[in-house]
Amino acid sequence: MTRLRLATVRPQEPEIFHSLQGEGVSIGRPSVFVRLSGCNLACHWCDTPYTWFFEGHAGPHRGDRQYDRRANSVTLDIAEVVDRIRGFDCSHIVFTGGEPLLQQPALAALCERLGPDYHVEIESNGTVALTPGFAPCVHQLNLSPKLGHSGNAESARCNDAALAGYARDPRAWFKFVIAEPADAEEVSALADRHAIAPQRIILMPEGTDSATLHARSAWLAPLCLDRGWRFTDRLHIHLYGDTRGT
Repeated sequence: MTRLRLATVRPQEPEIFHSLQGEGVSIGRPSVFVRLSGCNLACHWCDTPYTWFFEGHAGPHRGDRQYDRRANSVTLDIAEVVDRIRGFDCSHIVFTGGEPLLQQPALAALCERLGPDYHVEIESNGTVALTPGFAPCVHQLNLSPKLGHSGNAESARCNDAALAGYARDPRAWFKFVIAEPADAEEVSALADRHAIAPQRIILMPEGTDSATLHARSAWLAPLCLDRGWRFTDRLHIHLYGDTRGT
């Protein structure tokens, strides 16, 4: 039986919830979020460390606290996940993480079970290419390639073949987390290397509280105007704070 490994809002309670999309081109859209557990990267500033920063993890995270794997993840049959999704009167789904594309066979089976009436977004770090079995299920790709300030080695955070493929995919948008104005030069270099169209580039301030987001937005918004890139805020942080299940 096909199963998915999910993050939790509390022990044994999967993080499947109905909220407004907080980032990117779909910002403000009512969506059902399904947060998967596990990631192949280790970003210092990650705002969902409970999906991967488990006890015994060798890498650092700015919060230092490590999480008990059994308390912060749960494995469910896809039939139960389908039932939970269908419990919301919403046909827009966002699979997020962690890194959801690490579980593509189970996601493909889940989407087949759901049927064609759902619009599927994926939030991914862009290091994992879509598989032939899952690619037809996806309507929108919200990719967030990581920059040097994430703390990941370039060999881990940049999969050139995957990024080049996504740059040719009209479903893909490229959202970059920005901490300092100088980060824009790294975005430009990646865009040039992979031929990413400027109208598909979105910059987002890094931060998990409104004060930090407002401060960084003050210089990031004009930077986007100057470069011809899009800007996105983090709506869910302003509405709900840095909390699970929102």
